[in-house]
Amino acid sequence: MAKEKKIFFCKECGYESGRWLGQCPGCKEWNTFVEQEVKPVRGSKTVSVMERPKPSSIKDISSAEETRIMTGIGELDRVLGGGIVKGSLVLVGGAPGIGKSTLLLEMCRNLVEKNAGVLYVSGEESLSQIKMRGVRLGAYDDRLFIMSDNDIDNIEATIEDCKSDVVIIDSIQTMEAPGVDSAPGTVTQVREVTSRMLQLSKRLGVAVFIVGHVTKEGTVAGPRTLEHMVDCVLYFEGDDSAGFRLLRAEKNRFGSTNEVGVFNMTDKGLEGVANPSQMFLNGRPAGASGSVVVSTIEGTRAILVELQALCADSSFNMPRRTAVGVDYNRVNLLIAVLEKRGGISLSGCDCYVNIAGGMKVAEPSTDLGIICAITSSFRDRAVGDDLVIIGEVGLAGEIRGVRSCGQRVREAAKMGYKRAMIPKFNMNSEIESISDIEIIPVSTIREAMDVI
Repeated sequence: MAKEKKIFFCKECGYESGRWLGQCPGCKEWNTFVEQEVKPVRGSKTVSVMERPKPSSIKDISSAEETRIMTGIGELDRVLGGGIVKGSLVLVGGAPGIGKSTLLLEMCRNLVEKNAGVLYVSGEESLSQIKMRGVRLGAYDDRLFIMSDNDIDNIEATIEDCKSDVVIIDSIQTMEAPGVDSAPGTVTQVREVTSRMLQLSKRLGVAVFIVGHVTKEGTVAGPRTLEHMVDCVLYFEGDDSAGFRLLRAEKNRFGSTNEVGVFNMTDKGLEGVANPSQMFLNGRPAGASGSVVVSTIEGTRAILVELQALCADSSFNMPRRTAVGVDYNRVNLLIAVLEKRGGISLSGCDCYVNIAGGMKVAEPSTDLGIICAITSSFRDRAVGDDLVIIGEVGLAGEIRGVRSCGQRVREAAKMGYKRAMIPKFNMNSEIESISDIEIIPVSTIREAMDVI
């Protein structure tokens, strides 16, 4: 008989090792490794020649587009690529209390109104608890079936009997496969349950949504292979102090991963935000130094956000640099460019940069806005309240072009802004045709500082 093998895995990120380690190489956490036995693999079953699947020519395969089911939530449909694809497996992750279960229950409410079969399976809540939340969200329909169980065998049998179109598994860490000798939530259990859900969704054509817990770093707890097995990975993020939530697609086999859904948390659940720019700009102070408006592209739409900077005399030998919502290293790079090419000495000042509202911006089109905000705070002179700043900054102090500049300018004009500072490289007939806003082209940060 083959000997049973023992492995150690990290409870935070699922990293596997043949021996115990004090610090996890994956997530850098300490004392998170636990021991687990791995049973030897039995002999594979023999498949006759007639039962073996045969390859098909790509020309013989039907090229019809996948059938999608609209969820009735515009922001969710946007992130999914236009709706739910039948036979797909979707992983939804996020911090506790961010709104994962709320969003999925609202989706179930809309689906049953369109005569779609829905089964909601929870391993964390009882039936009465799910009903209380469902009544509050308006999901009170006799066509919505709920189940409280964590045995994957019972769940598979129920799905086959109900013939549901959409199944919700909340959450994958609470499900248990009876044939696996380990506790629920371990690496082996999560991998086995996800694999069985994947096979079930492809065999029956059922769309399955699984909810996954996240680690301290914000990634889904468990093995990284979990994200490779599913068709779509959605992450919920947002500031606890703010009411909005962002839904991003880290992986999507049936659509783009650049789209983002914006939701507002209310006492009646999550509501989609049709105009995110207005929400992020609410409460912007008038005539305050260090406050500028920049335009960022999220997926297929432009969003205006407020970027704030504060320069204060430092009481330390090494001044502090803090960045919230933007890349910290990028801010340090821009401060160096501002000192070298702009002639402003910031060596004795603490610099703080923040995106108001908790939004996170990764693209470099906000570089010029960061430089203008820092300059405005350093000189204590306010930038005009009717100005939108767009542009990427190079190490030589030049203003480089950005993508979709016309879309950004049109969004600014729609929001009532009268002036837009853009890279000179982006000046074209499309930009010049926008008559509701004054275009200010700049090529260096010296020119931009003269404008503000």
